Amino acid sequence: MSAGRHRMRSKISGVAAAASATALVVVAAGTWFGYRELIQPACSGQIQLSVAVSAELAPAVDAAASQWVEDGAAVGGTCIAVNVSASEPVDVAAVVAAKHGAVLAGVGQASGTAVAPDVWIPDSSTWLVRLKKEATAFAPTNGASIARSPVVVAMPQPIATRLGWPNAKLKWTDLLKQVNSSKPLSTGIVEPTRDSAGLSGLLSLTAAAGGAGGDQETTVGALRALATGRSALRTDLLERFPKSTDPAAIASGLGAAALSEEDVIAYNKTKPPVPLAALYLEPAPAPLDYPFAVLPGVEPDKASAARVLFELLTTGDFRDRLAARGLRAPDGNWGAGFEAPEGAPSPAGTPAAPNGGGTAAGGLDGDSIDRVVSSWSIATQTGRMLAVIDVSGSMKAEVPAANNRSREEVTVEAARRGLGLFDNSWQIGLWTFSTNLVGTRDYKELVGIAPLSANRGRLESALSTIRPSDGDTGLYDTILAAYKRVQGDWQAGRVNSVVLFTDGKNDDKSGISQAKLLADLKGLADPERPVQVILIGIGDGVSKAELDSITKVTGGGSFVAKNPTEIGGIFLKAIALRPPAPR
Repeated sequence: MSAGRHRMRSKISGVAAAASATALVVVAAGTWFGYRELIQPACSGQIQLSVAVSAELAPAVDAAASQWVEDGAAVGGTCIAVNVSASEPVDVAAVVAAKHGAVLAGVGQASGTAVAPDVWIPDSSTWLVRLKKEATAFAPTNGASIARSPVVVAMPQPIATRLGWPNAKLKWTDLLKQVNSSKPLSTGIVEPTRDSAGLSGLLSLTAAAGGAGGDQETTVGALRALATGRSALRTDLLERFPKSTDPAAIASGLGAAALSEEDVIAYNKTKPPVPLAALYLEPAPAPLDYPFAVLPGVEPDKASAARVLFELLTTGDFRDRLAARGLRAPDGNWGAGFEAPEGAPSPAGTPAAPNGGGTAAGGLDGDSIDRVVSSWSIATQTGRMLAVIDVSGSMKAEVPAANNRSREEVTVEAARRGLGLFDNSWQIGLWTFSTNLVGTRDYKELVGIAPLSANRGRLESALSTIRPSDGDTGLYDTILAAYKRVQGDWQAGRVNSVVLFTDGKNDDKSGISQAKLLADLKGLADPERPVQVILIGIGDGVSKAELDSITKVTGGGSFVAKNPTEIGGIFLKAIALRPPAPR
């Protein structure tokens, strides 16, 4: 797809109109869809600037960059070659996360052939916020928005009309009632760990669930209702909207989904039998705000070229290019030719915070996003887990930040709340450990691993009986025994895991050594029957290096909550970051 070739004089300061050498603009969206090579007089060298852009925005950026090149794109007498690629934000996020030694929940590993660009324009600042939360060294510059698309609830117009559209002012609590009713509206969502509009909608709906009574049951119910209609790809979700005006087709098709305004505009342009209404629910969710992020480590000359390109993408001309693609300007207004959905506000919302820092679009921070993403991952996946809780004497220590409750009480409460997120398809068991809990054995089985459909009540009762002992920390013997138990009853199609909470180092003098534990775990490891070990340390007495040495062998991960009140959030995060179940 080739962008327009009409000549225009550049209004960008510092661009030399009389330049020479070769300038190249390439845009890819799975295939190459733009290529220009121009020979112009008198310019030394060439700056190759790579720009990865969300697919729906890429043609507008391509057209603007191509015009810039035709005008003689240069900085300080050096020609600029702009290589623009239409890239899925989740793919670039995986590459950037891997580069910084981080993993984002639900994103997975980066492709071996993928590379990080110089400039990244994802569809939402939430990607930058999530990366900064997991990788403190990730510090992109600029980050200001160059476009906007409000997140809406897309709904077949006949269904929307029954809810009072386009005249009624609808709220997220209204949608929540429809989702949790006795005859629930069929809802869908694009996997929110991988899709910005899906994440924005999820954040708004869970906030409404919390505000509707604040109980975890309401929130989990909303999560699971959405999960039944989730799709991996936006195109797949759109295909599930009704394709016929027949009432039966409308009733059986998808009834509502969180999408972008641009998605609705593009869908309706295809003249479907049943057009979509865009519902702008209140409070307004975080929009897609398309931040212009110059990634860390970019050379100074490329950074200079990026600054000029950014100026180009904030002009009135670019606003009109956005309008042609169904996108708004960063201030929420639209340019000439924008085909606004019925009931669309103008402007829409307030600008997001630049650079993905501090507070994200819609007033969200990294912790808020982390909690919702983790809860979603747990509520919508299935697995088999043995939870193992330290009951050594040090767990009696009081936690001032938790009204002087003991470490044990804080840990058990985190486990109890986490249990409420798992659905009945999960299989969970419970052990405690210290030293000499059962004769000379360091661990004790309270509840065997079984489906929660039959085990939930037993687990809740067992958790209420847990008290600290006077023993020490028999860590190594317990980990080895727990690993063997989970591996011995290993089940395909699930993530089989051990999740262990401890507040100390191994101090069982009669138990196995660290070297013996690691050697035995290496001998037991079977790629055909993997067992993930998740170790959660509590307080200052934990050795992160000790925990890491174990999970390096088994797979999984280790986390340390210096402040015991953080255990709940870390527990959710630890479960959510587990790799997908073997197939």
